[in-house]
Amino acid sequence: NLSMEEVKTKFKIGQIIRHKLFNYTGVIFDIDPTYEGTEEWYEKVAETKPPKDKPWCHILVSDDEKTTYVAEKNIEEVLDPKPINHSMVQYIFEKFDGKEYQLKFKAN
Repeated sequence: NLSMEEVKTKFKIGQIIRHKLFNYTGVIFDIDPTYEGTEEWYEKVAETKPPKDKPWCHILVSDDEKTTYVAEKNIEEVLDPKPINHSMVQYIFEKFDGKEYQLKFKAN
């Protein structure tokens, strides 16, 4: 299993992104080097069948109370990021610095 250091991901935790297909914005709060979900979820939810061997991002969706799990290929950077409106932001991140969020604490 690859560690995050070995994975070339275009995105980073705390970055504001837009989903290319569904057009919502959110903030990345975790990144998996490869798809970590179930086969059942993938078949049911991942309609475009994105590659499982590339990074997948966990997103807090702005103006919604949900999180999503999205293939890196389906998101893009937001060039004029705004703070994300989600109740979990305050528990995971420090303040928005105008560009991105900083994690409150780094795991290991």
